[in-house]
Amino acid sequence: MAKKAAKKKPAKKATGKRGGYIAKAPIRRLMKSEGAILVAESAVVLLIEQLEMKGDKITKAAIKLVKADKRKRVTAADITAAQ
Repeated sequence: MAKKAAKKKPAKKATGKRGGYIAKAPIRRLMKSEGAILVAESAVVLLIEQLEMKGDKITKAAIKLVKADKRKRVTAADITAAQ
């Protein structure tokens, strides 16, 4: 008797242009620790998108500072200066 083919689950859609870097569970915990009783999935996804966009902007600005100084390593001081 032939075995039935296993059903494949559809892949989850990635957040952002390159895929999600930030997991949903820690963000949900963060929101709950700040006082949210219930957190909607859409709220978590939106916050992750906002954090990733902010992180992209700051990283690009920090990299410009590093290149201007003819260095290769991005430091905490570069991130602080880029904000």
